[in-house]
Amino acid sequence: MTSLPLKVGFVGPGIMGAPICGHLIRAGHQLFVYAHGKVPREMAESSATQCTSVRGVAQRADIIFTLMPDTSDVESVLFDEKGLASGLKAGKVVVDLSSICPIKTKRFAQRLNEIGVDYLDAPAYGDEMAAKVASLTFTVGGPQQTFSRVKPLLELMGKNITLVGSNGDGQITKVAHDILVALNIAAVGEALVFASKAGASPARVRQALMGGFAASRILDVYGERMIERAFEAGIFIDRHQKELNLALESARSLSVALPGTASAAQLMQGGTAHGLANQDQSTLIHILKSLTNREAASQGWSDCGRG
Repeated sequence: MTSLPLKVGFVGPGIMGAPICGHLIRAGHQLFVYAHGKVPREMAESSATQCTSVRGVAQRADIIFTLMPDTSDVESVLFDEKGLASGLKAGKVVVDLSSICPIKTKRFAQRLNEIGVDYLDAPAYGDEMAAKVASLTFTVGGPQQTFSRVKPLLELMGKNITLVGSNGDGQITKVAHDILVALNIAAVGEALVFASKAGASPARVRQALMGGFAASRILDVYGERMIERAFEAGIFIDRHQKELNLALESARSLSVALPGTASAAQLMQGGTAHGLANQDQSTLIHILKSLTNREAASQGWSDCGRG
């Protein structure tokens, strides 16, 4: 176990970051936070020290977590004039929990290593609820020694924590995950739309497939959401669309063809165009149904939950 309290920094305590910070505080760590804009209420009312700049977090904490929306945001937090790098000293650690570009992640790590600072890319898998109940998953890239130092803190936030390789490999694994999830959601949607248009009950088709080789976690969870029209829970389309764009940008830089990913990204874009950006990815069923130029058959969506 890590000795207490550690001086821990957190930049970006938003929807997911705020509950993560709560776990760190309850474990007895001394927390220093910086939020761009309004500080979440739970943070404002906690024992965390509110810093007026990112540099202030770097100066006070020994291990600093960042959780930002995009690659450019992480770069700004790290290397702006008053960014983390301006306040860091050798021996400190930066852990990025964001989902960002793997290639640029490697460059960020190299720049920090040059000033004696260790870096881990540890993208967080999950949603707000997973953050609240400390069930996030992390795939981590970086040195084994640094991972061992930080792992007790990650264990306060999640349950499945894996060192997959060197810097950048955590982000590469996250991109691979997002590709698999997106393509499987699209496949489940296409299968259920086909079943409905052909005159079968999607619910019964899904139930039958769950007992065979096509069974999957995506068919189980997202297939049920599609059938029950439970589009409020889970990860929103706009977030997954951003992550697929990361995959395609990385693929272009590596001269790798990802035709299925490109197709899934277009479906996500279609969801956004139809005003579905802030609904769960399972709502892509609407886009797939619209491409058939026909509503679901009578044996389909309206009564399939009872089928």
